[in-house]
This record gives sequence, structure tokens and C-alpha cells, in this order.
Amino acid sequence: MEQPKSIPDMEARTPWSSHQGFKQVSISPPQQKIAGTIRVSGSKSLTNRALILAAMAEGTSRISGILRSDDVYWCIENLRSLGISITVEGETAIVDGCGGNWPVKEGELYVGAAGTVARFLPGALAAGHGSWTFKGSKRMEERPIAPLLTALMNQGAYISYLNQEHAYPFVLEASGLKGGTVEIAGDQSSQFVSGLLLAAPYARQPITLKLQGSTVQKEYVNMTIELMRAFGIEVEEGGGSYTIPIGNYAARSIELEPDISTSCYFWAVAALTGGHIRTEGIDAARTRQPDIEMLGVLEQMGCTVSRGEGYVEVEGAAQLRGGFEISMERWSDQTLTMAVLALYADAPITLKDAAHIRHHECDRISAICTELRRLQVNVEEHHDGLTVYPGAPVPAVLDSYDDHRMAMALSLIGLRVDGITILDPGCVSKTCPDYFERLRGLGVYSISISP
Repeated sequence: MEQPKSIPDMEARTPWSSHQGFKQVSISPPQQKIAGTIRVSGSKSLTNRALILAAMAEGTSRISGILRSDDVYWCIENLRSLGISITVEGETAIVDGCGGNWPVKEGELYVGAAGTVARFLPGALAAGHGSWTFKGSKRMEERPIAPLLTALMNQGAYISYLNQEHAYPFVLEASGLKGGTVEIAGDQSSQFVSGLLLAAPYARQPITLKLQGSTVQKEYVNMTIELMRAFGIEVEEGGGSYTIPIGNYAARSIELEPDISTSCYFWAVAALTGGHIRTEGIDAARTRQPDIEMLGVLEQMGCTVSRGEGYVEVEGAAQLRGGFEISMERWSDQTLTMAVLALYADAPITLKDAAHIRHHECDRISAICTELRRLQVNVEEHHDGLTVYPGAPVPAVLDSYDDHRMAMALSLIGLRVDGITILDPGCVSKTCPDYFERLRGLGVYSISISP
């Protein structure tokens, strides 16, 4: 079988990257049941939304519980390049907002591989005045952005492309947003919708945002609206549209909740090892982060889940149950995690409604099917997902595709199979730079990171 050849996009790495320059990580099963209590860092999605809102606001905001990761680094560095003063003290960011008037009105911005930054900043700048060149990682140049840029051009922005049409890199010349009715499709990424919502209050007239077709992961749009409300702007929703009044965001002091997407990997650790993991700082009944749906599926698979005020506990089962299909539309970031869990269920599991993840850091459906086949297990690829059959994975070298979610999900296989090696472990820095250290802290001592 052809050996994987992960080629990391080193240009997208940052000083906050972990394991920079390391080629692989090997993981072997723990010698005892895993049990522990952890608190993961703040949500990446909430962090970058809050930083951009604070930058656009009037006054000084204090954001506690930020995530220190590659994506957040690029957000902060770009905002600083635009003249925004940001001081980072541990997991707290102090942001002096500009009131929608960006101090630096021309220059070059590099977004790395950060999808939130790539989709949120163009709108925020189009609402102001100036000329900026946007560049990104090699993979970012391949990811869709046409619906957002088309909407911004219809609102008065002028965009010229430096390589291919409707893609990174491009030059944005901004003279403010006109306002009125804006139509946009949300079936490729909810980030397009959020990018317009964040910018809308600074238009010359109120904006009514009409959605064409369905919106994938609408919960992330709801997260945007909730944060906008926290910064003083109320969005009215109804009939498949959003109406945003004109106004200025007001500075706030807020605390962000932990990243539930990252927590899911540790809940999966408990499920796969028959162990017990408690994650603190999460209120399952109140969170808007959609990956919380994983808890219900873990219960369906036989795990015991306790949801308390400010914590979640997961205890694994002796045998995981399968024999069902799941719609991953709302929580598609965990499609890869569920594919790994399905290997150890007692019957096949089908994951569907996730076609949009083919356009993320890699074609995640194709990638996970390829890597599971390297383990000599049976998997069927569908246009919008996959079916995984229980099997006995063999030792293998697996490709991360420079995708943090691929690396973290595939690493879970090493909890049950000796001899699992993941190429390019540094890509986990996109959302969880200390992922492998946290596994060690839980008792997975047999982790070897090689230069």
C-alpha cells in the first residue's frame, strides 16, 4: 500500500504552534483505565468572533478564556496590523476598539489557514474605508469564499483577484457598505453568513440578510448573533432572514466557555478505554456550541454521561454499540471522531449530511476513508459521509493531511492499537496546541514525538 506523505503548510504555522518541525507522533494503548479531570481552553469560534467584535467596538474590552492557537494568533496579528491595540495576558485579551474606523487603511493581511479570520475580516473591513491585500495558506486558496465576496461586491466593495477568481489571494478596496437587502447562500459555510452579520451594523442603512437555501451548522450563526447581542447589537430573525440595525458595538468584559469541539476528543478517550473523563467549565444545557450533540450519541453507544452545572462527565462502556446512522449536519466537525469510534462498535455506523466538510482543511470524507483503509478495515465512502464497519485495525502510519481534526481523531486509534503513527502532529496547533501533552497528563504515557 502506498505510504502517506503528509506535507505540512509551514507558512501557516505561528509562534503559538506546538511540535513545530516534528514529523510524527506514535501512540500506544495505555496500561490502565484512563481517568481524569480537565478544562480545555476557550472556543476557537467564540474567541475569534469576540476579538473582531471587540476590535470594531467603541472602548476597551476584556476577553477572558481565549484560546491560544494558530487560528487565534492570525486573528490577533491581523487586527494589530490594522492598528488595533491588543494585549494578551495568559488566556485574557485586552482590546482597544476602533469604533468601526480602522486606524491602518491599507496594507497586506495574511490569514494563514484560519477559516474564521478569512471569512470574518473581509466584511469587517468592507464596512470601513481603505485598501487591503488578503493572502492565506495554500489550502486557504482552495477553500470556497465566492458567496461572501460576491455579497460584499454587491454592497459596494471592489475586489480584484491576484490568482483565480473568487478565491484567495485578492485585493479589497472598501468604501463602506450600502445596506438594504443582501442575499447569500449558506450551504457551503455558515461563516459567510456570520461574516456579513458581524459587519452589518456599520453599513449606511440597516441590512436585511436573506438566506438562500439551507445553512449548514446554523448554530454557529446563532453564536455570532448571541455575541453581537453581548456587544450591544440586537439582530431580528424571522422568515429565513436577519435584520441588523445600524449602530456601534460597545466594549464589554466577557468570559468565553471552553471549546466543546476539543472536549469531544477527550470524551472519546473515555469511550474507547472504558475510562472516566470530567471536563469542567461546560454547561451542556446552555451552550450553543453544536458539538455538544456528541454526548447524546455516546449515550446511544452505551456510555454513561453526567451533565452538571459547569461540568460534563463521560464514562466509557465495555462494548460500544452501533447499528444506526447519524446526521452530522449540525456538528460535522466530529464526523472524523465518530468514524474512529465506529471502528469499535458492535455494528456498522453511517455518518451522513456532511458533504460540506470536503471543503475544509482537506477533503475530510475522502481523507478519513483513505486512512481507515490503511488500517485494513472496511469503510464505504458516500457523497455526504461514510459507513464504517467494526474491525480490527492493524498498525499503520497515518496521514494527518495537515488537518488538526484528522490528527486528533486518528490519534485516538492508538488508544486501542499498538504501533499507530500520525504524520505532522504540529497541525493540532490550529485549535489545541497542547493536545498530546493533555493525553500524557491523563495517563497515555506511551506517546513518542519524533523530529
